[in-house]
Order: sequence, then structure tokens, then C-alpha cells
Amino acid sequence: MTESTWADQVKPVVAVVGRPNVGKSMLVNRILGRREAVVQDLPGVTRDRVSYDAEWNGREFVVVDTGGWAPDAKGMAAQIAEQAELAISAADVVLFVVDAAVGTQDVDEAVVEVLRRSRKPVVLAANKVDDLRQEADAAAMWNLGLGEPHPVSAMHGRGTGDLLDALLAVMPEAPREGEQQIGGPRRVAIVGRPNVGKSSLLNQVANSRRAVVDNVAGTTVDPVDELVEVGGVVYRFVDTAGLRRRVKEASGHEYYASLRTQGAIERAEVCVVVLDASETISDQDLRILTMVEEAGKALVIAYNKWDLTDEERRHYLAREVEQDIRAFAWAPSVNISALTGRNVDRLSKAIEEALEGWETRVSTGKLNAFLGRLAAAHPHPVRGGKQPRILFGTQAHTSPPTFALFTSGQFDPQYVRFVERRLREDFGFRGSPVHVEVRAREKRKK
Repeated sequence: MTESTWADQVKPVVAVVGRPNVGKSMLVNRILGRREAVVQDLPGVTRDRVSYDAEWNGREFVVVDTGGWAPDAKGMAAQIAEQAELAISAADVVLFVVDAAVGTQDVDEAVVEVLRRSRKPVVLAANKVDDLRQEADAAAMWNLGLGEPHPVSAMHGRGTGDLLDALLAVMPEAPREGEQQIGGPRRVAIVGRPNVGKSSLLNQVANSRRAVVDNVAGTTVDPVDELVEVGGVVYRFVDTAGLRRRVKEASGHEYYASLRTQGAIERAEVCVVVLDASETISDQDLRILTMVEEAGKALVIAYNKWDLTDEERRHYLAREVEQDIRAFAWAPSVNISALTGRNVDRLSKAIEEALEGWETRVSTGKLNAFLGRLAAAHPHPVRGGKQPRILFGTQAHTSPPTFALFTSGQFDPQYVRFVERRLREDFGFRGSPVHVEVRAREKRKK
């Protein structure tokens, strides 16, 4: 199942295409009015087709940023071109961006042929027209045969308003801003360190070449999202850039890609953390798991590349899981192969289990009965001649389950972890972090 089968179909789709380094992503940021697309002064930074929600004059639409299109491309460049052609086929309107400062290139002519075959409405943007003196450069783009070229400067914002008006003029009708229905598919972020198979997993669940896949670590830069059906349930899967050791160690577009990944985790409801089963679990894997837990998101662990593991590796992996992943034993796990599709269908059950735990609510009556039994059997140790007690407890909120304990004094962190563990044993919370906040009663002033 794809975007056209869900609520997004009511929003018109604008595909932004053009050859590499003409300023497509910068123009996308201008249209959005915020820095969303990763931009750097190098060709080939955008690789997948990436969707963003946009609005102009009260009209809502979806902007799809694509990688640079080039004929006769090979390797990763060919996959990038394929993503651009898929974006054109799925779009209602195509925004074709050319570089007015350089003039018409053979590659531009080749893109025009693809656009003519698509029979989609095309709006031509002549970018890098920073002042009136360059207006003549934009006028020269009439020779492409796509109608009036709209002079714009993505860097300075010049002419973008007129360009957006031209897009709205050829766009199919859409609901006014605010008419969209609330809700929709659950948001699932696919995260992990570089080259563990995140994009391959998205392609497998989407049953299409949705994301560019290459053996080069760091192929994905922008978060890539897709509505897909797994086990009869529709989810919005988001493929993210691989998280390196430290965000501050990354440079250029990798730094911003890491920030986008962190943002995708914050917006997600469930995070599928992909680990490479054929390699030793690394400190970075554990950092990513901790990042998801601290963000308070439901968690599923996917051990990928299971087809590349032999008996010896599985023996060592079991020991690593027992030692290193013990702190995340509450998360459901699936052994998969994103390449062959092995057990990928089981992800749906694990995701639903994690979401159920994430949204579990315990009534105040049940919680305080549990806390009474716990305190009677295992009271808090005496500290400084006093024994702090739990006066009252309540579940402050769900997603993730968060409990507030009102106490007569401060609690030891070890005892708080003990309470968390016993909460899991009694109430489940499978696949979800559990947060316990201690609110000690203030000492009365004499």
C-alpha cells in the first residue's frame, strides 16, 4: 500500500526535479519556509525522494525533493535517477529546476524529454537569478519549450512567491488548511548505525525500490518516509541516516543528517533499531538503543543479516545479547534478513506489541494496591535513621508509561529501578520504556 491509498491522497504532490547541484533542496527549503532538506555545496547530497508537507495561501500540498537526475547514470547515480523518475510518475505537478547562471545543458534537454513523456503539468524554475541583471539569463530558458521560466533565487528567496502562485494555478484542488483529518498510520522510525541495512528493510516492507541502497556507509542523508502495509496493518515507515559515534564528529551534510535522524526519533511512536547480526554489537548500537529509551519511544530490535550468520556467530551473538542488551530485555526482537525478506512480516506483531505496552494505563486503585504490597514485602532501606515511604502513586501519562510516586523522603536510585522492574513484572509494558518520578514531600519548617 502506498501514499495514494491513505489520507495523503487528498493533498496534491509536487515533485522537484532537475540535474545535480541546481539548488533543488535549497528551493524546497524556501517553499517550506524552514530548513528541512539537507543542503551542501556539493552535487549528490540528496539521494532518495523525500516528502515534506507544505502550505501556501491556505492551500496544503506535499513537496517531494529528489536527487539530481542524469542520463546514462551508473551505480548509485542510476538509483538516484530512478527515484527522481518514480517521483515524477507519482506527482500531480512537476517543478523543474534549472540553473540560469549556467544556461541550458544537454542533461536539462534529457530531463525535458522525460517530463514530456510523463504528460504531467510542469512549472519551470530558473534558479540563481539573484538580481535584475540576470533576468535575461532566465528568459533564455524559453528554448526548453516548457512555457514561461520563473526567475527565482533559492538563496535569497527572490521570486519564490510568484513561483508558488504558478504552482497553485496548475495544482488540483485540495482542502483548505485545517480541513485534514486527525490521526493516520502509526509512525515507525528505522534507526541504527550506518550500513546495517535500514534502507534495504524499508525497500523490503514497501515491496519497492523506495530508498537508494549501496554498500557505501552513509547513503541515506534525509529521513525517507513511506506508507506501507505489514501484516495487514498500514504504518508510516521512516528510513533515517545512520547515526555515527558522535553527532559533533560528523561534518557537512552528515552533521545535519544526524540532526534529522534525531528529529525523526522524536516524531516517531515506535523505533525499529536495526543491528547487524553478522557483526559484534558495538558501543554505538547501545548508544542508539539508549537514545530511543531516553526519547521515551516504543522499541523493537531487529537483528538484520541473519542469513549471513553461522552457528558460531549465533552462539557469540546470544552471549552478547545476554550481556549487553540485558538492559533492553523488555523490547521485542525479530531475527530478519532485509535482503531475502526472511521474517520481515513478523515486524508487524512486534510493533503492535510495543505500541500496546507504550499506551498501557494502570488505574490508580490497582497501582496503589500494587505499591502497598511491594512496600510491605520490600520496604525501602533505612537511611539516616529514617525510612522513606510511598504515600501515594499515580500514572501521570502514557506513551511512555510514566508514574509519579509521592513519598515521605528521597528514594535511592536502586530502589526506583527495583520499582520499575516490578511494575514490568506485574503490568507488562512490553516494548516500552517505563519512567518513575519520585516526588518527595518537603520538610516542614519549624
